[in-house]
Amino acid sequence: MLRFLVPAAVFVVLLGFLYAGLSLHPGVIESPFIGKSAPPLSVPLLHDAAGVLSSAAFAGKPWVLNVWGTWCVACREEHQVLLQIARTKAVPIYGLDWKDDRDSALAWLQQLGNPYDAVGFDSEGRVAIDWGVYGAPETFLVDAHGIVVYKHIGPLDLDIWRSKFLPLISAAKEPRS
Repeated sequence: MLRFLVPAAVFVVLLGFLYAGLSLHPGVIESPFIGKSAPPLSVPLLHDAAGVLSSAAFAGKPWVLNVWGTWCVACREEHQVLLQIARTKAVPIYGLDWKDDRDSALAWLQQLGNPYDAVGFDSEGRVAIDWGVYGAPETFLVDAHGIVVYKHIGPLDLDIWRSKFLPLISAAKEPRS
């Protein structure tokens, strides 16, 4: 009898772990920067290596940072959505081309369209490390005071943009009391 009870008990325990694991959201990894100042951003421009994309230029208005790369399949998936979002002009969108080849990235934007107000080129990935990037695409919303208010891991879609980003953008534009 014990010979059947032990495997059955182990099976029930494993089912419990499986059930608990299915209720988790593995794509949701909270950023340690939520509610804190955004890391400084100072990186060469993709289109002009002598120029610099700097977060100091964004002070006083909310903005979005989208981390992407031409090697990233999910980035291609989200690209058309970014183009649609950019047309709304709800907030400036800045890109961070991460661990990529400059010529490939320029060709990508030429071919698919450029949703970004400006694109920084992070060939070594050092800036992305400062931002706590796990993989591409990742998208950050920074408020007018330079505070990270949201981080989305994975490709954006319009539902996520409308339900998560837009309400936070409205709040991010309001002055603090």
